[in-house]
Amino acid sequence: MSQAQQQFVDFATENVETALRFARIYLDSAERLSKLNLETAKTSLEEGAKQVKSLAAVKDAQEALALRQKQLEATVDHAGQYSRQVYEIASQAQAELTKIAEEQSTAFNKQVVSGLDRFVKSAPAGTDVAVAAVKSTVQATAAAVDSLTKAAKQVADFADASVKAATTATADAVKTAAKKTAASGNAAA
Repeated sequence: MSQAQQQFVDFATENVETALRFARIYLDSAERLSKLNLETAKTSLEEGAKQVKSLAAVKDAQEALALRQKQLEATVDHAGQYSRQVYEIASQAQAELTKIAEEQSTAFNKQVVSGLDRFVKSAPAGTDVAVAAVKSTVQATAAAVDSLTKAAKQVADFADASVKAATTATADAVKTAAKKTAASGNAAA
């Protein structure tokens, strides 16, 4: 087999492998998300049944109000946990996809430099300057992609911290409001 044919076979094989890695990441994430959704639906159904039974056993309005506040807190906690888990699944998938993209970018840059080196060996005299300029451009592009990747990771880390803080703050606000409502209900009784 000629060198060109072998290079094409290698290129096609690498691309198929990369596509399979992307597919595995997407399928794994979809599977985890589906499992989470089914578990959440099952838990919600069970919790709903418990809440109905609890409300049926209530004897006065004060007890009903306290029970409702407790159920609201539990619902907000479950929603917060669910959103954190969905965010975690999405973040992990994004990190894996970013890693593949970085690997592909690095491999491409190496191929370009390698191709340029081969070209220089058979190029006419005086093309060294042009090849050096192209190599410099490739290196500058690689550095820019690296900087953008680092910046994107910082943004993702910030977003992750923000989501966690917002979820915690929401849960805390609901608990505080429930306590205030319960306290005002006790004062009215």
